[in-house]
Amino acid sequence: WRELGIFPADFDTPAAAAVWGMDGDAGAVLAELYDACLVDYARDRWRLHDLGRDFTRALWTVEEGDALAVRHAFWYFQVLGQASELYQAGGDSVLAGLGLFDRERQNMEAGQAWAAARAGQNREIARLCNAYPAAGVHVISLRLHPRAQIAWLEAALAAARNLGDREAEGANLGNLGSAYLNLGEAQKAISYCEQALAIFHRLSNWHGEGAILGNLGSAYFSLGEIQKAIGYFEQSLAICRETGDLRGQGNSLGRLGTAYYGLGEIQRAIGYFEQALVIHRELGDRRGEGADLGNLGVGYADLGEVRKAIGYYEEALKIAREIGDRRGEGNALTGLGNAHHSLGETHNAIDYYEQALVIATETGDQSAKGANLGNLGIAYASLGDASNAIRYHEQALVTFRSIGNRRGEAITSWNLGLIYEKQGDLEHAVEWMQARVDYERATGHPEAENYAARVEEIRRRMTGG
Repeated sequence: WRELGIFPADFDTPAAAAVWGMDGDAGAVLAELYDACLVDYARDRWRLHDLGRDFTRALWTVEEGDALAVRHAFWYFQVLGQASELYQAGGDSVLAGLGLFDRERQNMEAGQAWAAARAGQNREIARLCNAYPAAGVHVISLRLHPRAQIAWLEAALAAARNLGDREAEGANLGNLGSAYLNLGEAQKAISYCEQALAIFHRLSNWHGEGAILGNLGSAYFSLGEIQKAIGYFEQSLAICRETGDLRGQGNSLGRLGTAYYGLGEIQRAIGYFEQALVIHRELGDRRGEGADLGNLGVGYADLGEVRKAIGYYEEALKIAREIGDRRGEGNALTGLGNAHHSLGETHNAIDYYEQALVIATETGDQSAKGANLGNLGIAYASLGDASNAIRYHEQALVTFRSIGNRRGEAITSWNLGLIYEKQGDLEHAVEWMQARVDYERATGHPEAENYAARVEEIRRRMTGG
């Protein structure tokens, strides 16, 4: 009973056997403890009362506590790996893997925290600390806040470097890049990804290199350097095809679609999204499928097929909620807001944007936060509420500038200019709108000169020409 105090939350019978180091019938022992009112039991899970847990821990020697913690941390490292394997199997196994993580989350987090705190004591614990985030990389990216992921990965990176494990060092650096990208901190993401890329290149790890190139492309895309992003995406896709990485191919195709959408090449973007969707459905990758459906919604909305777009967004939203993908849920809500706004249903749109903004704030996604603040600005402008519109746009600008998102800044500046134009303040309108002209010209957007012509028309009005 004393040894069960190592569990910070409820646990199952195999976990108790692992902590006890028992090959026999752990269930029978637990049943005796239950009959003695020393453990609680419900829905195939056992639990110590909080006071009982505190009491048992007070009885441990230092050596006993360390031995229990090693067995506990290693067991839940294995369970995390099982959750990840189920998730990667796709289909119905996705929910099984996520459900396993959700049930054992407190124990997994406790195991990782213990290994991280003691990684410097010996190589065995350092290896465990290093391996924890890699064991569940796909699952923890859905369940942990990026800041929590960063804490796991920084501890793993330090352990990998102390062990001299260059392969793991590269993987941890690359995953840190992904985590910072999810926060909208593209420059930090680039720094980590470039370090990882150099390591993988020296090790001739083409699989790792392909993944990092895709992340680098996403980081540069978020900074508005779309042509550079396309170059990275194309390199990533080529490597993934060469190595037979089907999941990587699907991700690269989806990213290329997003990039070409950013250049205004909508039909080409849709083609990439459709290819990605085929692959993700073949793999049973529900998260990837949801992202592709949302991207198709964006593409068809831009073509004016709004009802079709809403269908895609609703499918994406259903998947995101099913698997607990908060970022995907926020993206789908944003898309629905855009679609309903284009139908003139502005109050409905505002409701969707506000829900998406809550999620972006919760997940720390600054790019999504800026986008939804801007969307709220557009919606209030269409209602004739210039004061609220300007307020939201100014908040969006602050957000985009804080993370160096030039594309978001340019679009928001244009929308601010439109408000000032409507108010008759043409001087401020031109000042704000020129920022987008400069950006679109720099990125080679096909509509750049159309934006420029609009600004010139306002200038002529200012001079009476």
